Amino acid sequence: MVATVSSYSFNIFRRLSLVLVPGLFTLATSLTLISCTQKSQKVENQSFGGNVVANTNIPGIKTKVLRMGYQQAGDLVRITRVLEKRLEPLGIKVEWAQFAQGPQLMEAMNVGKIDLGSVGETPPIFAQAAGAQIAYIVGRRRTEKTGKGSAIVVPPNSPIKTVKDIKGQKVVFQKASASHYFILRALEDAGLKYSDIQVLSIPNVEAASAFLEGKIPVWVTSDPHLARAEKLGKAKIIRTAQGLDSPSGYYIATKQFAIDNPGLVRIVIEEIDKIERWAEAHPKETAKLIVPYQKLPADVMDLVISRRSYGLRAISPELIQQQQRIADYFYKNGLLPKPINVREAMLTPEQYAAITPPTISQK
Repeated sequence: MVATVSSYSFNIFRRLSLVLVPGLFTLATSLTLISCTQKSQKVENQSFGGNVVANTNIPGIKTKVLRMGYQQAGDLVRITRVLEKRLEPLGIKVEWAQFAQGPQLMEAMNVGKIDLGSVGETPPIFAQAAGAQIAYIVGRRRTEKTGKGSAIVVPPNSPIKTVKDIKGQKVVFQKASASHYFILRALEDAGLKYSDIQVLSIPNVEAASAFLEGKIPVWVTSDPHLARAEKLGKAKIIRTAQGLDSPSGYYIATKQFAIDNPGLVRIVIEEIDKIERWAEAHPKETAKLIVPYQKLPADVMDLVISRRSYGLRAISPELIQQQQRIADYFYKNGLLPKPINVREAMLTPEQYAAITPPTISQK
C-alpha cells in the first residue's frame, strides 16, 4: 500500500530522529557520509593539471594529506584528478569524502573529518553559529545561470501553481542547506511567512524517491535531483532560485588548515578555477566526463551542465557584506539562536593575498 504524506513523514522523522532544529546543527551521528573514498578515480586520456613542480619543499604546506569533501551533485575536480596531478609530485595525497548536502559536509568539517569543501551560502552560517572554526576560502562566481538549477517543485497534477499556493502545505527541504534561504526568500516575496508552511527537513537524496512517487506535495531541491525529476515528467516548477539575492556558494576550510597551508590552498584554488573555466567552455565534453560517475542518463546530465555556473571569485569586502546580510536574515527570522559576525570566519587580508591567485575574478 502506498503511504500517505503524513505517514511517510512520520516514518522519515522516526528514521531521522536527530534532524536539525532552528539555529542548531544535528549531532554528527545524524549527518552520515554517503560514501568515502581514499582512492581517486581515473579519467581516461585527460590532462587538465597545471605545470607539475617536482619539489616537495614548498613554502606554506605543512600537511601531507588533503581531505576534500564534495556533495551528491558530483565534483568535476575529483573526476578529472587535477588536484592529484598537481599535488602527488609534491608528496601530498588527496582523499575524497562524499556527502548528501552542505550541512553534512560542514558537520564533518566541524568534527575534523575533512579539510576543505564546497557548499552554498547557508551551511557555513549555521556551522559558525554552532561554533565551527571555519574559514571562507574563495567564493563561487555568479552568472546569469546562477539559481537555475534550484527550484520549488510540485507533482505535475498538483493544483499548486504559485508560491502563494503552498500556504499550509508540507514543504520538504533540508534545513541549513541553500534551499533554506531560497524558501525563506520565496515565501517573503509571495507575502507569506515561514510559519505559513509545515517544514519537513529531509536531505535530497532521501526525498527524491518519495517525491517521484507522489508522496511529497512541495519539494525545494536542486540538480541533479531536479533535472532527473524534470526529465521523468514528475516535476512542475513553480519557482527557480534564478535572480535570488544570494552571493552563491563558497569553498570552506577549517581555519587552522588554511592558516597552516596557504601554499597548498593557493594551488587548490588555482586548479579548481582552471578546470571550471575549461568546463564552462566545453559543456558537452564536461557532461561526457561526469555521466559515468553520476550514473544518470545523458539527457539529464546535459540539462544539469546547461544551467551550472562555473568559476571562482575572490573573497572581498563586498562579498563579506553580502554573506553577512544572509546571516542577519536568518537571525531576523528566528532561525539562529544569536547574531553572528561572518568576519570571524574570514582570514586576514594578508592571508587572502597569500592564497588567492591573481587570475581569480573579483566579481
